[in-house]
Amino acid sequence: MSLSLLRASLQDDARALAQSFAVNRPFRHVVIDNFLEPNFCEALGQQFPPFASRHATNETGQVGGKAAVAEIARLGPAYQRLDQLLREESFRSFIGTISGIAHLLYDPDYVGGGTHENLTGQALDIHIDFNYHPRTHWHRRLNLILFLNRTWAEDWGGVLELHRNPWGPVEEDEVAQVLPVWNRCVIFETTEHSWHGFPKIHLPPDAAVPSRRSIAVYHYTAERPAEQLAASHGTVYVPERVPSYVEAGQVLSAEQAHELRVLFQRRDDQIRFLYERELETNEVLHGVLRSPSFRMGRALTLPLRWLRGGR
Repeated sequence: MSLSLLRASLQDDARALAQSFAVNRPFRHVVIDNFLEPNFCEALGQQFPPFASRHATNETGQVGGKAAVAEIARLGPAYQRLDQLLREESFRSFIGTISGIAHLLYDPDYVGGGTHENLTGQALDIHIDFNYHPRTHWHRRLNLILFLNRTWAEDWGGVLELHRNPWGPVEEDEVAQVLPVWNRCVIFETTEHSWHGFPKIHLPPDAAVPSRRSIAVYHYTAERPAEQLAASHGTVYVPERVPSYVEAGQVLSAEQAHELRVLFQRRDDQIRFLYERELETNEVLHGVLRSPSFRMGRALTLPLRWLRGGR
């Protein structure tokens, strides 16, 4: 198959794409239009799975407005060909040339990836991604997102945003925006500073597209530079800011009041999720500390720890 599913001239652009990737801000990324061969992209659009509630359960266990299907090879012939392309060393080498990251690894589990469909009203809070593959413990290094929306207007929301620092004042942040239009691909490095997300989608009734559709593919490596290492963590979200219309003396409209209730509910859900995740982590840790093997290990190393001045 080689790279025949990509735009014919794309390999010739590798050096220029690599230069853009290296210098683009707020962190390393590149946007590539007409990424796939047109007929192949058309087939992916036609075989995109319909929205189903069984694929829309979010991290808090609720059915939301985002559906994700990780088992892409089951979606039809076009997605089987896409899966085969992603498996090929030549493709990963090509992406590695653009990003400057060698020895990229294919994830057969598509953890967090696959097809993504977001309905109107859905948003994605600014976040950084989990940094280790949960099964293989590889280092997550690159996100590749392909958009499959025939058209998209900026005022519909849903525009991908890349942030330098979403925690600080708005005026001190640096943001790059990527309109999610047909056959546009964005590739960006995954680090402890690669903050990204998109604002709430507001599709008009007469919109030419029913939802925001994309395919997400994540790449890994067995090792990564020491200065980029961090303790293992899940996805870390930055809650949406309080809207600018919340001011002293301001009378809220019914729509604004509803928006605030939704915002606070999302924050409550996130706090509950983090609390439950901490309980699970502590339960595992306490199980390890109470295990006979751990206690035996402590007993055997006691003399050495005393010599070092520790307990």
